[in-house]
Amino acid sequence: MFWFIAIVLACIVVVQWRAGAREASANATYPPQGRVVDVDGTPVHVLIAGSGPDLVLIHGASGNVRDWTFNFADRVSNRYRVIMLDRPGLGWTGRLRGKSGAWNKRAESPLEQAELLQKAAAIVGVDRPVVVGHSFGGAVAMAWALTQPDETAAVVMLGAVSNPWPGDLGWTYTVTGSTWGGALLVPLLTAFVPARVINNSVESIFAPQPAPDGYAEYVGAALVLRRESLRANAQQVNSLRPHIVKMSKRYEGLQMPFEIVHGDKDTIVPLSVHSEPLARQIKGAVLTVLKDVGHMPHHVAPDAVEDAIDRAATRAGLR
Repeated sequence: MFWFIAIVLACIVVVQWRAGAREASANATYPPQGRVVDVDGTPVHVLIAGSGPDLVLIHGASGNVRDWTFNFADRVSNRYRVIMLDRPGLGWTGRLRGKSGAWNKRAESPLEQAELLQKAAAIVGVDRPVVVGHSFGGAVAMAWALTQPDETAAVVMLGAVSNPWPGDLGWTYTVTGSTWGGALLVPLLTAFVPARVINNSVESIFAPQPAPDGYAEYVGAALVLRRESLRANAQQVNSLRPHIVKMSKRYEGLQMPFEIVHGDKDTIVPLSVHSEPLARQIKGAVLTVLKDVGHMPHHVAPDAVEDAIDRAATRAGLR
């Protein structure tokens, strides 16, 4: 029994050491691209580029601002002030603190995330922005519009979550988002997930298109493999649906311009479940369906996304 306990403890030490080493490497390889502002004790990473009307970009699950800077932000920064923000627990934004000051171990809701990012945006002087949300970021963009309808000029949704979906999200999110999974499985993933698995995951997100050359390395997938980021991501995704159910009942009251862009081959956030209902829920919403495009329209069909942003800004009187 003594030797068994000793072996188990040794394994735990090795896993935690290797996880810590990989996290340190990720932090050194992918430092913040922008500035980190303090919002009521929570660090929020904000990256700003260009000048013009304010354009806020909110990334999806397992992401960070580097997804926008890979090849999209430069396309719009010649005519907008582009404000990119890491969501809580991802990239270089911390998790929300509870009232006691202890780290909040429950998932941050879309409304809580929107409030945090709105406060960070206010610190850097954002005024009546066009808010763009991709994937999970779409849920935060909807929460942004619901909580600040008069201060939100327009919303652009890209392959975005907006409506309740049938079924569950699979065992991976359930396990890694649980207390025991977060304690036992997450460190193993941080320590030992090979590059091949990461690359395959990236390819599946872009399917049926291939991922752009160099994307997986550039975007900093290693950042989301950090223990706290894995836990935050899993908890947020796993708990999202009840918040979407409540939020979706309020969409009909939104009156700002909406542009919705969605690939008809998106199997991660299906068009028929999310964007088609959203286009019916919001009066005047414009839905652009991209033929044979998957979940990453801002990379695969950036011209269409630019056009949607420009239309939204024009309809809002910003251009």
